[in-house]
Amino acid sequence: MRRNFLIIALLALNAFGALGQELNCNVTIIQPQVIMADPQIFQTMELAMEEFINNRRWTKDDWQQSERIDCNMQITVESQPSQRQFKGSIQIGSSRPVYNSDYKTPIVNINDRDFEFTFNENTQIVWSVDQHRDNLSSVLAFYANLILASDYDTFSPEGGTEHYLICQTIVGNAQNAAEPGWRANEKGQQNRYWLIENIVTQTFKPLRDCLYNYHRKGMDKMFTELTAARKIMTDAILALNDIHKIKPSSYNMQVFFYAKSDEIINIFKPLPVADKQAVYEMLKKLDPGNIMKYDQMMK
Repeated sequence: MRRNFLIIALLALNAFGALGQELNCNVTIIQPQVIMADPQIFQTMELAMEEFINNRRWTKDDWQQSERIDCNMQITVESQPSQRQFKGSIQIGSSRPVYNSDYKTPIVNINDRDFEFTFNENTQIVWSVDQHRDNLSSVLAFYANLILASDYDTFSPEGGTEHYLICQTIVGNAQNAAEPGWRANEKGQQNRYWLIENIVTQTFKPLRDCLYNYHRKGMDKMFTELTAARKIMTDAILALNDIHKIKPSSYNMQVFFYAKSDEIINIFKPLPVADKQAVYEMLKKLDPGNIMKYDQMMK
């Protein structure tokens, strides 16, 4: 049973709550300027995707309604080669509650720019873990499992392994797909293949340790043990240097800081300069694209 500490805290309010699915996902479709079909198809598309993600049981655990992960998927359709074919990008975000707080900390924030799919209005989105049926169902299932894996990792050490491995299976099944985003030899290394290929290796164990220590031992303890929690979060960030030494500027590290940089700045900004100097120097090294943002942390 996941999130035991949250369950205990919520029992009084949710003693008789029904067991629900795991994800509470809001899907938004941004339409292209030139539309080849009835615009109603995009509303139908949103509803079909939300139903697929939210009504499916993705894990073996029992989840209370109050435990469902808040997440969102924003799909920007940039072109429409035919009435049922779409090309664009998908932005995925998720968050999880911080214990003893009404704050929700961001966990996943990914912009996947290689999203091509076919959508038929009168056909249900269907997916199974043992085959690649179509690109739409595989991409949605990949990110649903990635959201779950990342969330589990924040609650227990390497707790998301099962769902990372499902992501890896989805990638393996899609190697012969016509659409991009699934293969190692595509231009660059910022795609679904490398996102999951990296995270399941020993090299990236410090990142998974960071997800747990930063959130469970850090964020969740800030209300009662602020100084100790900040120290743990500092150590978790410093430990990411082990990844940087082997794979500098990796996609996974970019994804982590894309989700967490603003939060990290807000957490460490109030500290005296001497107490945040080490984490500041490491942030500049690990996430050089945001150096100007981190400079604001020192003012």
